[in-house]
Amino acid sequence: MTTGRAASRYSPGAFWRKRLSPWRTRRLLEAHLLVLTVCALVAAGTLFLSCRQIQVGAEDLASREAPAVQGLAATRLAVLRADREARVLGELELVDVAGSGETYRAQLSAADQGLSRIAERTDQDLGTVNGLLATYSNSLNLGTAMYRDQPLMRDQKLAEARSLLIRPGVGLVPRLDDMQRVQMKHAEATATEGRLQRGGWWLAELALAALALTLLSALSVLRDRCGRDWNPYLLAALALTALLAVVPPLTMESAQDDLDRVAGDLRQITEVSRKRCCGPELAVAQQTVTEKSEDVRRVLADDTWTDRVYQGTLIGGLLLAVLPAVGLGLRLDSDYWRRR
Repeated sequence: MTTGRAASRYSPGAFWRKRLSPWRTRRLLEAHLLVLTVCALVAAGTLFLSCRQIQVGAEDLASREAPAVQGLAATRLAVLRADREARVLGELELVDVAGSGETYRAQLSAADQGLSRIAERTDQDLGTVNGLLATYSNSLNLGTAMYRDQPLMRDQKLAEARSLLIRPGVGLVPRLDDMQRVQMKHAEATATEGRLQRGGWWLAELALAALALTLLSALSVLRDRCGRDWNPYLLAALALTALLAVVPPLTMESAQDDLDRVAGDLRQITEVSRKRCCGPELAVAQQTVTEKSEDVRRVLADDTWTDRVYQGTLIGGLLLAVLPAVGLGLRLDSDYWRRR
């Protein structure tokens, strides 16, 4: 029995009661109410902002950044394959064959459609690239259709098209390369979790821990000094605190992992499209880009369930601020404020 008394005397509860003993009950409850309100607001606000940042990043990646990266990669491969197919026609002397040239024309059409699809998904100016693509397409068509019976003019137009395509710095492919680098930086910045965002999660967890400890202290004060049973509002707030400390961080961590995976896939798409290949490898590269693009779309579509967690976090944060205030506010009003 002596050992039990000594243990209870030096228990955390006994230590905390001794620390709070100089305080009057009303002032103590009011202090708890203030601390609970501040911690709840900080926790709810940081959770909301952190979840919102990941949600906005996923939405921007799905609607703008990822399609722009994919479109630029597809356009680059399409114009390179169009050049390859046109040169094969000339080398095999198939220019005069009826129906020839359908493959390179399809690739030029795909490149044009690719640029049209990303026009509203990128902040970069596509005017110069569109103009170069139109001029390149015109020179290629002249070399393979209009001057098919004039070898010298045909070769001159094909050489002109080739120059428009690969001329260092100002050609169509170098300009697409520059746009790909810029767009990839935008995509990585959108998908990557920054220091401020990580700090927000830590601040939310600290605020929730402080809130839980203050709730336990308030429940103890109500039982010891006011002779009240467990306050249902404070108990509900305590359960909600534990829930918010676990579910939103784990959910958003999973969503962030998916965003990191998408950023890796986009980097691979860009790298595949920029490999030096001019033969049959172009068709393989196009297939790889298509498959990876489908993977990216599937991963981003699977993250739509995080919207429900975000909405739940918003509602839970509001309840977290209201429940402790109601629980202690009603008790203070009933036992102290009305008697003043």
